[in-house]
Amino acid sequence: MISKIFWIKCVLCVAIMSVEAKSSSFVPRDSSLSNISFKRTQMKHNDSFLECVLSFPRGGGSSTPLGMMGEAVDGLKSYMNGAKADSLVLLSTTALNTPLCQRLNISPILGFLLLGLISKTRGWIQDFHTTEMIADLGIVLFLFEMGLHLDLSTLLSMKRDVFGIGLGQFTVTATLIGIISKTLLKYSTAAAIIVGWSLALSSSAFVLQLLKDKNEINSEYGKSSFGTLLLQDLMVVPLLVITPILAGTDNGTISQAVTKATLRISLALITIILFGKSLLSPLFDTVANSRNNQESTIGLILSIVFGMSFLTEGLGLSNTLGAFLAGMLIAETPHRHNVETVASPFRGILVGIFFFTVGFEIDLSMIRSQPITVASTVLGILTLKAAIATAICLGFGLPLSTSQRVGLVLSQGGEFAFVAFRTARSLGLLGEEETKYLLTCVSLTMAFTPALEGLGGKWAKKLEGKQD
Repeated sequence: MISKIFWIKCVLCVAIMSVEAKSSSFVPRDSSLSNISFKRTQMKHNDSFLECVLSFPRGGGSSTPLGMMGEAVDGLKSYMNGAKADSLVLLSTTALNTPLCQRLNISPILGFLLLGLISKTRGWIQDFHTTEMIADLGIVLFLFEMGLHLDLSTLLSMKRDVFGIGLGQFTVTATLIGIISKTLLKYSTAAAIIVGWSLALSSSAFVLQLLKDKNEINSEYGKSSFGTLLLQDLMVVPLLVITPILAGTDNGTISQAVTKATLRISLALITIILFGKSLLSPLFDTVANSRNNQESTIGLILSIVFGMSFLTEGLGLSNTLGAFLAGMLIAETPHRHNVETVASPFRGILVGIFFFTVGFEIDLSMIRSQPITVASTVLGILTLKAAIATAICLGFGLPLSTSQRVGLVLSQGGEFAFVAFRTARSLGLLGEEETKYLLTCVSLTMAFTPALEGLGGKWAKKLEGKQD
């Protein structure tokens, strides 16, 4: 309707201009002065035509249907700006990423990374901080679900994996990377310790998701990888404690820092175990015996998981440690399978958002300006970590086929490196450019994880075939 009115007015304008032109264009052909006057009259008529057409309001006022429509669109844009638009982008990503990646035959994790990178460069996400906070909850739920698959007896049987392979991998890796950072990269001693400690950690989210997808959690390869990740979670505690000391903002000593870390771990474990033994089963029994208990079950699960996560984080420990212990305690109850069924959809969405946010940390301008430096750093981290973990596994009696798989899957940097490097930057241990560089390299090592895990699986089959 609006377009018809617009074109009708155009036709009327043309007709009016034609009549005016005819009435003013009767001049002798041989008069040059008249020709000039005629041209001026034509220009005036053309201007009048443009004014006539452009005077039709198309979104600038509210007195016409088109103007009202323009105002409505502007109002909708303003309303959707911010958190609402961010939420739709995140939910759409988690819904469509996996089907699209399956069609393209690539890892969904890599798909999330690419979409995160695109969203950052295109400006689709505006509130990065809130999005990253939501993503952290996904890691918490993921470790909670992993805890559901491990009861206390199973964990005790993994002493070699946790305190043998895990401690060996962490100690050797942190030491070597720290030395390289100090001697080759010319970092200060404090910064070298932070960088070595942080890069020795691997990504629980990436590794455990891949183990879950390949159904390898309960295999020798899966247990060794998982045990190493558990030890790395424990190593987060002393790093958080000594960072202010290294920066000179804490008056304590290293021995005092170790004492603080031990006390905090003990307090967290005692609180969680007492809660689990005395209140956990009665709470779930009460909810299970009520009618229409699905909402109550969801509320209870989230309260326990996030409550224990906040407890350990508030004590200076890893928030994932509290969630993992909560899962282990629930694994000892008869409600284990029901809890896993209820929590799984929430975990899937939030973990996808975490992978999405990792793409935010990739600085394309830095990669373009320093391609060789970035590539060599990423390759160096992957190679060094894979070689050390493989050698440690071989030293503890694992076959080469399993050892190299563990080494490759643990070769990336971890999500805690994001926290550690930002904390070091805020305390003056790392500069702005150094932090951006390290975060970009860690994110890129994560991006290679699915391919490296697949490569490790292929090599394992070849090695096992030769042994047979």
